[in-house]
Amino acid sequence: MAEPDSLVSRYRHLIGQERIYTAPEEVGRASIRKFALALDDANPHYVDGETARQSKYGDVIAPPTFVCETWQYYRGQLDEQGGFTDRLEMPEGQPIRASNDYIFHRPLRPDDIITASWKIRDIYAKGGRSGPLLFVVVSITYTNQHGDCLAENEETLVYRLTEPANSPERHGHAQEEARS
Repeated sequence: MAEPDSLVSRYRHLIGQERIYTAPEEVGRASIRKFALALDDANPHYVDGETARQSKYGDVIAPPTFVCETWQYYRGQLDEQGGFTDRLEMPEGQPIRASNDYIFHRPLRPDDIITASWKIRDIYAKGGRSGPLLFVVVSITYTNQHGDCLAENEETLVYRLTEPANSPERHGHAQEEARS
């Protein structure tokens, strides 16, 4: 099984890689309303145009995490697992979201067009009970068509990496398990 230091050196080249995605159209009032209702949040600022127009916002606004919802801005192709075909090159395996640290700067409005800039900021490893864990820290900045910063998110993804089924390490481990 790979040691944490060798994992970091294997993936260190990813630090600094960036992808930028811009939505093909405005967010829209209907999308905001549907997102709010899916969250079971009937806040009139999100779902009631008349009430929202009388508020300090002058129109409906989106629930804060709506800006971070990938499908609002992604327009590329999907792979067999439903992931982006042009995503940042990440380690094999399904990531586990360990944390999201959001900063919301301004409300998302129906006429906003979202641009999301993803950048790998750090990669480190730790030993876990089931083997090494690789941590990938991604900084994401969300802006609108005017360049106004809507939100920032620092997301930490964890990958539990296993050796391929035919690797000597895996084969030896399987023989040990068979003996016990």
